[in-house]
Amino acid sequence: MVFSSLLDPVFGPLLNINPFWAILLISLVLSTIITFVYKWMTNQHLMRTLKEDIKSFQKQMKELKHDPKKVMEVQKRAMETNMKYMMHSMKPTLVTFIPLIIIIGWLSSNLAYAPIGPNNEFTVSAVFEEGTEGTIDIIGTDEIELLSENEQSIQPYEKKGFFSTERGGKADWKLKGPTGEYLLEFEYGGERYKKELLITNEQAYKEPEKGIENSKLKMLKINNEKLKPLNLFGWEIGWLGTYIIFSIIFSMSLRKLLKLH
Repeated sequence: MVFSSLLDPVFGPLLNINPFWAILLISLVLSTIITFVYKWMTNQHLMRTLKEDIKSFQKQMKELKHDPKKVMEVQKRAMETNMKYMMHSMKPTLVTFIPLIIIIGWLSSNLAYAPIGPNNEFTVSAVFEEGTEGTIDIIGTDEIELLSENEQSIQPYEKKGFFSTERGGKADWKLKGPTGEYLLEFEYGGERYKKELLITNEQAYKEPEKGIENSKLKMLKINNEKLKPLNLFGWEIGWLGTYIIFSIIFSMSLRKLLKLH
């Protein structure tokens, strides 16, 4: 990816340390930059005045709760003031939004999964639409050791999620191999499909999932283990949740330290 390659010289060295510390440092740097952009782009005197006005209106509405007509008048003024506050605070958000999305994309491409280590056993899956039957072959190579049969039957599977249940067919292979970049080939229905694979000791990997169009074969997947950098009392949290938690903590702390409104 273009943006990923641009960010590699900046954040790439962080891939040499534990993912927990890498995400913590990136969260701290981004939170600091965003906080100072917010400080520079907002009129803090105006923000403080608007915030005080909003609190005053809220107090008035409580005092006038027995007079609905006056409450409506105060509520209207409160909404207008709140809108001014939101519009003023929105400017720095718009400025930092696109760079933030690009950096989050870099994190997703580099710290979402653990690498496939050299000579470590891993699995590769072919995922099919529901009701698909038959077999699929993986084309063997001299470099990669195949620990399963080349030809695998497509088996039905069911994966339950929070809101729905995913159903389909799946075939799995176990493999291992030395360090290097490879191109795995699969044959199904008279067609050949390819999937990139990276085996390395470094914090790097190819995109684990590759979607397939116009075929009952829907996806080829390298089953890299998902990284869980943060453990809160047994709750293992992925890269995005870890980033969000650190960002909230750093942003709130910096705003309080700088007395921002």
